[in-house]
This record gives sequence, structure tokens and C-alpha cells, in this order.
Amino acid sequence: MTVERETRAPGAGRAVFHVPRPERAHADRIAALRQARLTAAPAHLPTEHEQAAFELGLVVALVLGAPCASRGLDLLVNARRIQPEGAEVFGALLYATGKEEAAEFWWRFAAGSGSGTAAYCLHLHHLKLGETDDADYWRAWSEQLSAAERQPGPRELLMTRPLLPEDVRRDILSRVHRGLAPQLPPALVAVIDRLPLQGGDEEEVPSPWELTSGATSACSWEPPWRLDGEEQG
Repeated sequence: MTVERETRAPGAGRAVFHVPRPERAHADRIAALRQARLTAAPAHLPTEHEQAAFELGLVVALVLGAPCASRGLDLLVNARRIQPEGAEVFGALLYATGKEEAAEFWWRFAAGSGSGTAAYCLHLHHLKLGETDDADYWRAWSEQLSAAERQPGPRELLMTRPLLPEDVRRDILSRVHRGLAPQLPPALVAVIDRLPLQGGDEEEVPSPWELTSGATSACSWEPPWRLDGEEQG
């Protein structure tokens, strides 16, 4: 079951969000995952929730540090069709600013559009919250996407400049390895906080339409993006 939600990106027609609802599908796969959890080797953290939080932070750090992250975000904002790769990156940015519910919304969109990484982020997010039914659902979804034959995408994501400066990426990874949540510098958080809101499933969530990526400053703690109509120094 999916829920369709319409929104409008600048310069484009209506775009329809296909946001999958957690439903009790993939019953056999979910049952196998539950059994695997019972017999899994001990994790290095004391509880399953802490382990999930650690792994989710690591995935977010890897998504934000990937060479194609900047290109994915550009496609999300500027392409006529909303790209799941960009929604996956935007969700990671929101998570790194503490907006976990908004990150969940965009990961659900990305997962419904074919992003196995976003589905795995949702698995870890729900496992972190102790919501094991939803966690198993999204893990099954992730594995199904990984096992499915990959269809040709609309365009290849080529390597480009990094989304975040090198020292910011190192700081995020360092935080995660010390057991802390990934976190963006305050200047970057301020950019995300100024984004317009759009209706989500239960509350309004940040919209990426006015977010544009720009050349990162030599001063790594300055925002690598600007809002439309805002001059860069």
C-alpha cells in the first residue's frame, strides 16, 4: 500500500510522492529476519537500540561523505523528476540536524522510489526506537530492493565535488565512532532551518526546493549551500 502526495517543485509540473506505508507484507522474509535477530552474534554495544543508533549514524555519515552526494542533491532540487538518490541525501542531512521525523519522511519517499539505502536507514531508525515490527518491514524492503534486478536509472550520478568539506566529514565520522549522533556545524544547520516547510504525513517537514549546492568555502565551517536569492561571500 502506498499513499500518494502531490507537491510542486519550481519550474516543474506536479510531482507525486509515493510514500509506502508499513504494512504486513513480506511475511516470510520478516519471519526469517526475526529468527536471525534471536540467533545473531552479540553486537559491540549493550543494547539493540544503541547498536541501531550507532549503525544509523554511520550510514548517515557514509551517505553524506559519498562522492555522488552533491550530485544527488542537485538532481533532487533541479531535475524535473524527483530523484530517490537526492531524497536519500536530504534525509541524511535532516537527520544530522536532529530532524529525525523529517528524515524519516524523505527516507520513506526514497525507499518507495527504489533506494535500498533509505530503506535500511528506516530499518535502523525504527529499531533504534524499539519499533521492531516496522524495523523488520523496512529491512525486508531493503533486502528485496537489493535482490531485485537493477533497472537502468534516468541518469548516472558522476563523481563531483564533495557535498561537505573534508574536515566536516571527518568530524561527523569521529562523532559516530565515539558513540555520538552525527551533527552538522551550526552554520549548516541554520541553512536547513531556513528551508520552507511542506505538509508531511503528520506534520510539516522541510522542503529542499530552495536549497542549492555551491562551491564549498575555504573556511569549512561556512555553509556549502545558499538559499535562492541569497548572496554568497
